[in-house]
Amino acid sequence: MKDNLEDVLGVAAKWRAEGRGVALATVVRTWGSSPRPIGSQLVVDDTGSMLGSVSGGCIEGAVVLEAREAITDGNSRLLDYGVTNEQAWEVGLACGGKIQIYVEKVD
Repeated sequence: MKDNLEDVLGVAAKWRAEGRGVALATVVRTWGSSPRPIGSQLVVDDTGSMLGSVSGGCIEGAVVLEAREAITDGNSRLLDYGVTNEQAWEVGLACGGKIQIYVEKVD
């Protein structure tokens, strides 16, 4: 299965039809260098299964946790992650930049 927008949305629909709790994370804004473009999506179910990508590394792990919380509490979230160019090398993120991700429960 290709990791593209259709697959992510199709899997989200399939998981919901199976009765799973599902959340969708979407990159809505970027600044500077970011690993994934606006519109990139990640679907997460209530067990932590996932498909797609909104970033990478520790940011993606944090988004998965927020998605699972959104499944539980039903609240959408607008998440901001970033690192200044000065901090980028210190924390091991050579790209720098910022990313904003919207996370919502799929009903």
